[in-house]
Amino acid sequence: MRTLIAAFLSLLLAVLVTLWVKQDNGYILIGYGHWTLEASLALFLLLDLLAFLLLYLVLRGLARIWTLPERLQVWRQRRLRARARQALTQGLLELAEGNWRGAERDLVRHAPQSETPLLNYLAAARAAQLQGADARRDDYLHLAHQSMPAAELAIGLTQAELQLAHQQYEQALATLMHVRDLSPRHAYLLTLLKRLYIDLGEWEKLQELLPDLLRRKVIDAAQQRELEIRIYHERLQSQGRDLDALERLWQQMGRSLRQEQALLTLYVGRLLEFDSAARAAALIGDALERQWTPALVRLYGQLEGTDATQRLARAEGWLKEHPEDPDLLLALARLCLQQRLWGKARSYLEASLAVEPEAAAYQELGALLEELEEPEQALACYRAGLELERGEAARELPTINRAVLKPPVEPEGPEPPLLQGV
Repeated sequence: MRTLIAAFLSLLLAVLVTLWVKQDNGYILIGYGHWTLEASLALFLLLDLLAFLLLYLVLRGLARIWTLPERLQVWRQRRLRARARQALTQGLLELAEGNWRGAERDLVRHAPQSETPLLNYLAAARAAQLQGADARRDDYLHLAHQSMPAAELAIGLTQAELQLAHQQYEQALATLMHVRDLSPRHAYLLTLLKRLYIDLGEWEKLQELLPDLLRRKVIDAAQQRELEIRIYHERLQSQGRDLDALERLWQQMGRSLRQEQALLTLYVGRLLEFDSAARAAALIGDALERQWTPALVRLYGQLEGTDATQRLARAEGWLKEHPEDPDLLLALARLCLQQRLWGKARSYLEASLAVEPEAAAYQELGALLEELEEPEQALACYRAGLELERGEAARELPTINRAVLKPPVEPEGPEPPLLQGV
């Protein structure tokens, strides 16, 4: 449409000029010495216009010839950049397809001519890493820094990520510390630091990092809780033979963390290593009164110490709310065995097996019957326990002679009402 309008206007202008010249084409006289030149004004203007156009074309041609080397250079650079873009695309495609060697070759070949050499070298570093060529990877990262020094943060994060992937923890730590000086609150930096501290087992440093992780939304509140549990679990597990240090670490934990079953179970186990059964029993008792946990009930029955009578009395008090809990019945039996209360122990074991047959209860009952000189029934209990451990169907509870062949060391008193007639 624009071309049509321009052609129409040009034609209109030519018609107007022609009409003007036809009406009066003017007159011009040029004299020089003995020479004179007469012509119409219209012809003179036309010749001037043609001379101008000829001069313009000559000068333009000379200018193009003069700038020909420069234009050839620009054309060559444009062609190389097009090839570099094509090579970058092809290299990234091969990197995604798993052709590491081909990706590295295409990414590096035209990297100097690329409009984004940083991307070429970073991708080439990944390709070299995936081939196990750490030296070439570091060379490409160095070239990436040379190509764009302002991208030091991105290069450092990429280097640390690659070092972590190859378990080069010392190098990764040095790289991340340098990057942290550049941007202390960078979210991905904190993510890599979290990963590094977990791999290195640096639980105290990870604990110091938790507020920043939460503040920068690297983790949410649930993940923070999970990390805290893991941190204290590892620290409790690795704490040396120092009871005071263990106690300080336990008190350092928040109240809610001290109520976590996994942490409490581990802490109690560590206390038992220091022969602190009384302290462990008190902790388990308080925890069970807050929340009934089968694992803690079992552990309570395995505690040994001079306060067995008090522990037994406390555990028997729990029978009112948990009369048919097999774990509680087994724990009571073990507490009775510690005090050589054979009859009560036997009753509790039989009650536990009646509720839920279990290999551990069969083993305890077998040992008790062997102590009471009932070898045949003891053997039957051992056999039933082994079948349960192998995953076979449990046999019915063997018919057991309730006569106590060995009297207890101290009077037992009447059996609990819940167990009479078992």
